[in-house]
Amino acid sequence: MSEVTLEERGRALENQFYDKENKDKLSAMKSKLDSQRSKDELRKVSGMSDEAVLDKLVGLGLRANTIAALSLVPLIQVAWADGTIQDNERTAILQGAHGKGLEQGTDGYELLQSWLKRQPADELFQAWEAYIKALASQLNDEQKRLLKNQIVGFAKMVAAAAGGILGFGKVSASEEKVLQRIEAAFKH
Repeated sequence: MSEVTLEERGRALENQFYDKENKDKLSAMKSKLDSQRSKDELRKVSGMSDEAVLDKLVGLGLRANTIAALSLVPLIQVAWADGTIQDNERTAILQGAHGKGLEQGTDGYELLQSWLKRQPADELFQAWEAYIKALASQLNDEQKRLLKNQIVGFAKMVAAAAGGILGFGKVSASEEKVLQRIEAAFKH
């Protein structure tokens, strides 16, 4: 058996270092490419062109196939406003999801389920607000009014689902605050 020289050991160590460095660089390049691809897909699906908003959405893990779940963020926010989601609120949100084509087994539906189980961080709602502001700036007044009425109306329905007589009619102060924040997102 021949002895390995110090020079050969040094070269092996150097090769190992560069191999790891190259793998790290390739991984970083792949991650950046995946992120760019996700951003491009989101741009196509949502019509959004604001890079900062797209970066936020990608940073939150949203992809083209989960963007429909983003439209349900205000409903999630209202439902969690009092710290817990009631069954009536959950049912209303799941009906809304079904209406948006989010079916069981899809990525968007799984994302929604995770939001129903555990209250998402406020960054998600902030990203939704930024998304709506950027989207609203690209709409004419009538389109903006229709979008606002649809989102606010559905959010009010979810808020009313947990209170009042037979589950309708009463909105808590915390839910009212969230509703005001949703409406404010449409102002520029």
